[in-house]
Amino acid sequence: MSPLSVCVYCGSRPGNSSSYTTEAEALGRGIAERKWRLVYGAGDVGLMGSVARAAQAGGGDTFGVIPKHLVEWEVGKVDLTRYVVTETMHERKKVMFMNCDAVVVMPGGAGSLDELFEVLTWRQLGLHEKPVILMNVEGYWDPLVALLDHVVASGFADASLLDYFEVVSSAARTLKALSKPMT
Repeated sequence: MSPLSVCVYCGSRPGNSSSYTTEAEALGRGIAERKWRLVYGAGDVGLMGSVARAAQAGGGDTFGVIPKHLVEWEVGKVDLTRYVVTETMHERKKVMFMNCDAVVVMPGGAGSLDELFEVLTWRQLGLHEKPVILMNVEGYWDPLVALLDHVVASGFADASLLDYFEVVSSAARTLKALSKPMT
């Protein structure tokens, strides 16, 4: 059995709380310590850069995927174990998802939300059964979880939608959740 590949979606900015960076670094270190592979957006800025540099510092396998139009903006991290440049954002998301066993969504902006909702939609449609973990540092995702509860309560999604992701508060809890046997 090959090592776990963990796709981490997160901000290309660090956010306003130092806790976001601290938890990104802890997640990167934890992935490396477990000999898992980090799959992420190949940027060297924001939380993306923090998780990748921490994984690299721990000797971890890093797989980055970036579309050519973001190489300069997100400062493409070319010193990864594997660095892939795609033509489009759609191709980036596909390559990242196809090369992972589980998804972790850290705090982030519109791009992270886009990636989260795509994998949730695919799950809802029965296209995958990969674990999806919302890393809810300092309650960052609380409003989103409330919105998803509202979507279900309003009849726009089956209650099973809420079973397609797990909400945890820290890198340590994320790593513990990822250590559970995958179904």
